[in-house]
Amino acid sequence: MFQLFLRARTHNFLRGHSRAEQEFRARSPERDAETDQSRIETIRIAIEEALHAAEREQSGLNRRVEDVLARAAVTFGNGDDEYLEREALDNHHQDLFDKEILNGQRRIKELGSLIAHFKFLKAAMLSRFPEFRRVTEE
Repeated sequence: MFQLFLRARTHNFLRGHSRAEQEFRARSPERDAETDQSRIETIRIAIEEALHAAEREQSGLNRRVEDVLARAAVTFGNGDDEYLEREALDNHHQDLFDKEILNGQRRIKELGSLIAHFKFLKAAMLSRFPEFRRVTEE
């Protein structure tokens, strides 16, 4: 009895596979192209958003560093021996400004490198998918 049951299941299993092989159909080339374009567009949008975000951060940081430089120049003074007579509070503020300026300049440099990498990724993507460039430029 068990052998009959097993034989029937095996027969149904094999018959099911042959039907699936006969019923296989691929998608249309137009649908494949739409799917590919959608994937490429997702990557392009991600690169563009990352690039614009880094550029906005760099621009804002540049303005803030320039502001700190201006405030530091005011506290620094313009006398020849200003550093000898400077009050302790002014020294403390000057040290804080120096630290802020160095951190800001470090980050600006990092962002410059990151922006260059994002621009390279964008150029590489457009060079690898030239047919996509034609679609986006139309």
